[in-house]
Amino acid sequence: MKRRTFSSFVAASFLPLSGNAQSRSRALRLGILRPESTFSNEGVVLALQQLGYSAGQTLILNEQFADQSLSSLPTLAMDMAQLKPEVILTIGSAATNAVQKATVAVPIVFLGTFDPVLAGFAASLARPGGNATGVLIASEGTFAARKLEFLKGAVPAAKRIAILLPDDPNARRQVEEVQPVASQLGIDLVVAEVRGGDYEEAFARIVAAQGEALFVGAHTSFKRDRKAITGLAAKYRLPAIYEWFDQVRGGGLMAYGPNRGKLYARIALYIDRIFKGEKPGDMPVEQATSLELALNLGTARTLGIVFPSMLLSRADELVDSGT
Repeated sequence: MKRRTFSSFVAASFLPLSGNAQSRSRALRLGILRPESTFSNEGVVLALQQLGYSAGQTLILNEQFADQSLSSLPTLAMDMAQLKPEVILTIGSAATNAVQKATVAVPIVFLGTFDPVLAGFAASLARPGGNATGVLIASEGTFAARKLEFLKGAVPAAKRIAILLPDDPNARRQVEEVQPVASQLGIDLVVAEVRGGDYEEAFARIVAAQGEALFVGAHTSFKRDRKAITGLAAKYRLPAIYEWFDQVRGGGLMAYGPNRGKLYARIALYIDRIFKGEKPGDMPVEQATSLELALNLGTARTLGIVFPSMLLSRADELVDSGT
């Protein structure tokens, strides 16, 4: 088990400007719990600054993550809950579940691609109740179906498309969302789970199943391991679609997902509101509406792919680099 913990005083200080903003004589404490190390708190801190926080009081940041070891999240959650921060930010369903089991008193702001009602984190999106609310990366489902449509648009001849998933039951929801579209498009899906972090073995199964293109599932571990995934996709010449733009900037062919800056801004706003006294149970779960498409022209040339004008005109970012 690999367990890593990081705690620090953020260099910037924060003091709400509103007269109702609870000008505090003590530091505001923000915990961040996530299953891996790729999420950076810098975007959230910057967004908090942009809300009008300035020098006056220090924000204490306690950040904990467990790389490749979801089983350690309950212990990390208990440790964090005992510190009694004003807010805990959780990344993903596993971290959110761990904190909810650890405390019903500390407010939780979650970020992820999951159904918080189905997972039991909220009574409803409009009125969550309890101690948790947050921001969903997708406005509906996991936007997996749209990703498959974009990938098919780039490689129209592909009949067998592989879906790369982590060994996480929550991720299989993406297959359920993709299946109807796959049937409509005449696509035979090949599901390949990464077992024990062995990407080579997963890609070997994809190749053996004659996968012609690759749908990389949305998961924090895949963002963390993006270099390994884009490298293997290049090795086997598999056109692939990802979720985050930095996966395309690192050599991936395509990505369709949320604008990270806007996500950070919404998260920061929710944290700010709770700092000022609002209850998470009364704050509707926010659903992201800004999803963007990135294309890598350099990788397309390497793979012999010519993006159709429909995709080029729809793209929010064009990258021209390889792996």
